Amino acid sequence: MQLNKTAGWALIRDKMINREHDASHFLSPMPLAMTMGLGSNQVNMNVASIQNTNGQAITLHVKHKANRDPKNWKGFKFAIPFEYSMHNFLLRYYLAENGLNPDTDVQLRVVPPPEMVANLRAGNIDGFLGPDPFNQRAVYDEVGFIHILSKEIWDGHPCCAFGVSDEFIKQNPNTFAALYRAVLGASFMASQPKDRDLIAKVIAPTQYLNQPEAVLQQVLTGKFADGLGNIRNVPDRANFDPVPWQSMAVWMLTQMKRWGYVKGEVNYRQIAEKVFMLTDAKKQMALAGFKPPEGAYKKFKVMGKEFDPAKPDEYVKSFAINKLA
Repeated sequence: MQLNKTAGWALIRDKMINREHDASHFLSPMPLAMTMGLGSNQVNMNVASIQNTNGQAITLHVKHKANRDPKNWKGFKFAIPFEYSMHNFLLRYYLAENGLNPDTDVQLRVVPPPEMVANLRAGNIDGFLGPDPFNQRAVYDEVGFIHILSKEIWDGHPCCAFGVSDEFIKQNPNTFAALYRAVLGASFMASQPKDRDLIAKVIAPTQYLNQPEAVLQQVLTGKFADGLGNIRNVPDRANFDPVPWQSMAVWMLTQMKRWGYVKGEVNYRQIAEKVFMLTDAKKQMALAGFKPPEGAYKKFKVMGKEFDPAKPDEYVKSFAINKLA
């Protein structure tokens, strides 16, 4: 088995489509988009587990410290890691709730996360909604401040996922099961606060994240400087709940529909149940000795508004700002 570092999400998608990789760390909306043939050739992909929940933030350039009201951000340039990402959907949601149209009032640019801080420093962007540790790195380097954690937009939102193709599962069921258990085991270890300092130490070196240990420690323990003079204590700033709830997939699909990434009718439930492997995840969790949760369509709130996965079309139409008009 070989682990490959890959630069950028579009390349990861292409390598999975071309079967150069068997399984991958994915942005959780990517397998949905690939299964639907959005932005690439159609290939059936699966989300076997969610790798992390929360763990993102909106970070702005220090020059905007006095400009914390999003209604004043017209003309801002923001970086996101990829179009089919929770970062894109959460940033669009946040901007739209504050009265800005993300397609016309601001510019959204795709930038690989390791390049976000440098782009912020150079003044190429005003801010980004990106993954940690880069939000904290911007604070550490004194070029940015954390405006809001993604947890404050949707507490418990999914971010990255462990994904595999249909073909790989069919051809290598035993390898897939072993891989699955290993990833679930790692998720549960990472979810324990007592292990976070050790994890920060292990992943800091050059061959992994190549980040100062202090930056990773602040992210993983949730005790961090926000760049505005405060030390905040948010233990679940980043968390590791592996359950691939199908309601999460339905929410992602509603945002793809809302912003015009997918045209026409969407069979939300069918796609969610095909791509998000909830039944398998529960089975593997039980085999690994963990107590699997009940149900499939967990409800949640995004910026105070409850999402009902049974009524996706009504949800999409309920927004004042969308591309359906």
